[in-house]
Amino acid sequence: MSSSSSASSSSAVALRRLGRVSQQLNPHPTAHHLDQISVAPPDEIFNTGIRFKADTDKRKINLGVGAYRTDAGQPLVLNVVREAERRIAADQSLNKEYLPIDGDAKFVAAARDLLFGAQSPALREKRMATVQSLSGTGALRVGCEFIQKYLPKGTTIYYSNPTWGNHLAIFTAAGLPSAKYRYWDAAGRCLNLSGMLADLRAAPSGSVVLLHACAHNPTGVDPTRDQWKQIAAVCKEKNHLPFFDCAYQGFASGSLENDAWALRYFVSEGFELLCAQSFAKNLGLYNERVGTLSVVCSSSQQAVAVLSQVKLIIRRNYSNPPSHGARVAATVLTDPQLFAQWQIELSEMSGRIIRMREALFNALVKLGTPGDWRHITSQIGMFSFTGLTPAQCATLSDKHHIYLLKNGRISMSGINASNVQYLANCIDDVVRNVKQ
Repeated sequence: MSSSSSASSSSAVALRRLGRVSQQLNPHPTAHHLDQISVAPPDEIFNTGIRFKADTDKRKINLGVGAYRTDAGQPLVLNVVREAERRIAADQSLNKEYLPIDGDAKFVAAARDLLFGAQSPALREKRMATVQSLSGTGALRVGCEFIQKYLPKGTTIYYSNPTWGNHLAIFTAAGLPSAKYRYWDAAGRCLNLSGMLADLRAAPSGSVVLLHACAHNPTGVDPTRDQWKQIAAVCKEKNHLPFFDCAYQGFASGSLENDAWALRYFVSEGFELLCAQSFAKNLGLYNERVGTLSVVCSSSQQAVAVLSQVKLIIRRNYSNPPSHGARVAATVLTDPQLFAQWQIELSEMSGRIIRMREALFNALVKLGTPGDWRHITSQIGMFSFTGLTPAQCATLSDKHHIYLLKNGRISMSGINASNVQYLANCIDDVVRNVKQ
């Protein structure tokens, strides 16, 4: 036997002896508590962005991300945001102390006035409890935990079919039972109002109804004002509790007032309701996570009680919110000059999206692409529900390097003057050749 073989054999014997000694000293080795954890599926929206970044084809287009892009395809930091940040950086009186549990009071007051209107009866009568939240997602989660904890056991939240992909996950994580109501008419590519009203009437009295305040995600189809009145009438008849998700105020139509109309109408009709508000889209504060949760109550005494309980939920989740994004938003909302400039920038962003809708529609019509594409221009907001099938969407990604969600939702802000014709050509190809 060679010296190396002898050394190897000796080492093996030593290791076996060491193992026996270790087992004697610790006969019950530590259990692998995490062995049963499986890999979760990736989030579809974020994974679309990851696939897009990994693609080296120069023609690639990202239509999945729900974030504004310029006509050059770049993220945009609003001029008013840059100015607000300059002012904040120069203010030596500011510090990094914790905010209160319910957030920056100046921001909360300004955001509430923007959403409900400074003359809202609920504000004048102090019937509103509002807290700063971690954007709209955080507001939804805190609101759902409040509903699950303080409304009668088994209260169900009804949401539109389809809806934003994260809604159901939030309801489930909060332990809130959920069910769908009809919303999208696939054949007509429009609102299925009769189905929606029938489902809300059939829901148990006192249910929670999630409503998109404007720019419905993913369909881009909003009720008209007359249709909103019909929806409110059924909710009142059934004593439902509306929960508005307002992620696009001012970004949808370019008008802050128009985009808040539905919510304000429900308040004027005397509803108790909840509203999740986000400044991710309309101020471009995506990574600052700036928003509010408001609860409109029937009395000021109820508002005090609700606020105290919502604060307990926040304290047990993340204790208190961050300050920087709230300071930026408050600076813009409370300075008349910056506020006026912000409205101009909102109009420019929403206007560019409207122009891209028209450009895509015109390109498809010119190509003679089979089907009726008028819904692209009639829909509103950041997204268009194209009506493309999952197989057609997969082909767009795999063959043409165009990344979108499998349900056919596209982000209109990902379209620009340099890629709209290529996109139209590719849609034409899959519509003609992919029939599944």
